[in-house]
This record gives sequence, C-alpha cells and structure tokens, in this order.
Amino acid sequence: MPDRSLDEFATRKLQALERRELRRSLASTEKVDGRRVRSQGRDLLSFASNDYLGLSHRLEVVEASLAATRRYGTGAGASRLITGNHPLYGALEARLATLKDTDDAVVFGSGYLTNVGVIPLLAGEADLIVMDEFCHSCLLGGATLSGAKVVHFNHNDPAAAAAVLTAERSRHRHCLLLTEGVFSMEGDLAPLPELGELAGRFDAWLMTDDAHGLGVVGAGRGSSFAFDEPVAVPLQMGTLSKAAGGYGGYICASHAVCELIRNRARSFGFSTGLPPGTVAAAATALAIISTENDLVGRPVARARSFTAALGLQPAQSAIVPLVLGPAARAVEAGSALREAGFLVAAIRPPTVPAGTSRLRFAFSAEHAERDVRELARAVRPILDGK
Repeated sequence: MPDRSLDEFATRKLQALERRELRRSLASTEKVDGRRVRSQGRDLLSFASNDYLGLSHRLEVVEASLAATRRYGTGAGASRLITGNHPLYGALEARLATLKDTDDAVVFGSGYLTNVGVIPLLAGEADLIVMDEFCHSCLLGGATLSGAKVVHFNHNDPAAAAAVLTAERSRHRHCLLLTEGVFSMEGDLAPLPELGELAGRFDAWLMTDDAHGLGVVGAGRGSSFAFDEPVAVPLQMGTLSKAAGGYGGYICASHAVCELIRNRARSFGFSTGLPPGTVAAAATALAIISTENDLVGRPVARARSFTAALGLQPAQSAIVPLVLGPAARAVEAGSALREAGFLVAAIRPPTVPAGTSRLRFAFSAEHAERDVRELARAVRPILDGK
C-alpha cells in the first residue's frame, strides 16, 4: 500500500540519521526572560538564543504588539498585494531604510522567504551567482531556484572570489555576489570592503544576508557599517527574528529595486502578510536599536569576555563557535553543559560541514559578566579535552 511504502521510506531515512548521530528531536522550551529558559523540567541559562538584545521580552515591544493586535486583529488576512498591507508596514519599512541608509525596504514573511524570493527575481539562466561556501541554506536555496550558474568561493577569501569572477563574469549577463554579513555558524564578519571593490570592478551586485548583524555590529546598523567606512551594499537583506526579537525578513535597496520586488517576487506576492502585532513589535524594536548604543554594544562585549577567558581568538560578533569535530562529540559536550545548567546548541551536519560539528555560543545583552565567567569555567574542561 502507498502509505506503508511511505512510512518505510521515512523510517529508513530516520534510522540512517540515527546511526550518524544526526537525528534531531524537538524539545519544548519556555523562554523565561532574555537569558533563562525552562526545558524538560529544568531552568537553564541560555547561550543558544538569537534574541541578542532581549527585545522579545522588552516591555515597550510587547506593549506595541498588544496594542496593534487589539486594533487590527491577529492576522493580516491576505497577501500584502491584496488586503494584507496594513498601515503599520509603512513605518517599519521606513525605519529599515533609514537604519540601512537606503532609499526603500520591503518586508517579507521571513528571512528564508526573502532570499528565495529576491535571488531568483534578480538572477536567471543567463546569469552568474558567486557566493561564499559557508552561505546560509536560504541563500543557497534562492540561488538554486534562480537557474543561474552558481560558483562558490573559499570562505571569506576575496582573492578566491576574484579568481571566480575573472574566469566566469564575462560569460554571463548579470552577476550576484552573495555573502552573509556575519556568518551564523562561524561568527566572523565578511570582508565587505574587499567584496565591495570586487563588485564594482566586475559589475556584480553585492548582496549581504545580515541576519546576525542587525542590532549587534556597526553600532546596531549591521555589517555594512562595521568597518572604518560604510560599505556600499546595494542589496542588504536581514531578519526581524533575531536582535529585533520578533519575526519577518526584509531587503533594503533602491526604490526601483524594491518596487520590482513588490511586483514580481513570488514569495512576497503569494504569502499572507505578517500579523499586525508582529510588524508593530519590529518597528518598536528598531527604534530601540537606533537609539540605545550601550545596549547594542553589549552582546559583542560579552562574547569577547568569553573568548578572552578561554584564550580564543577575539569574537567579532555575538556568536562564538567551538569546533569539536565528530557529531557525537558535540552532542556529548552539549549534554555536559546542560547538566551544568547551561543551554548551548550542538551544531551538526548538514548545518556545518562533516567533521566540523561544534558548540555554538550566542551572547545576549541580557547576560551578566558573571554569567559569562560561569560559562567559561564550565567550558574549560571541554576545551582542554579537544
């Protein structure tokens, strides 16, 4: 019977994952506040959340969401191109454009929807996409959907990117140069000044996925502003689900590009708009990010306290990886930290390459220096045993 063969297929796949220590399971996790969670009957100090500023629990953000929900309801009701473009969207997109110093912005349902909508719109079969080998899955998904020729370059290596462009650019109509601004699993910044120079030299459109940069680096404005001089990035993509504490994705660009996206990006036109409460919360969070310099500086400061305590390379962002190698080793280390009262993500393939499973520490403005010291003491035996 068809249903039996389907179940057998799924069971074989799950067993294969089990044998390789790659099977995941969902654990109910209650966020208590910006630094603590309750999971499987235990209170844990969390270093696994992307809520870098604790804004998901900030009173002004919560109140803005509640007020918008009471006024406009719980859902948008339709695509933004029909009736789902409620009045709050304009304020949010204006804030994003101001923060990123662009003409315009478009908000999508999520970061993933942004990338799989924008990239295929801007590149097609006659075009070239050159991307960092460690780019997030949603960038790769958008690139694959585009039908363009996709060539990867060595991580954060502008010379490797230049070699690809030298060999391939002249054979294609248009070219997208893709990178994360802050790499989600490495925690390092892309060399945007060098990539920006390459984009100008080879007539390529530079696009950054700044999901982990907004609110954390560049005085909160993101990776394009994290260098001595701002880098001109014509396509600045990001999310509202991390430092902004809510949900949604966005692209900041010129007015003409944004208007094209509103008209032709499939994941924009064929998705229901975000709930009004979500949009109001994001706009309030961005106002906080734009004005509270001490707050946005704290996650990187906490991450650097951690790396200094363990003698690691100084953190460039709020993310610090500790590469352990085999998947089983990362799971074991994560379990040991859990027993010590800390929640830390054990990251395994396919999220990272085989043989590079790791612990991924994410630091928040809500963490106290004492929290970081206690974590470092707990991690020391793992580091010494690598």
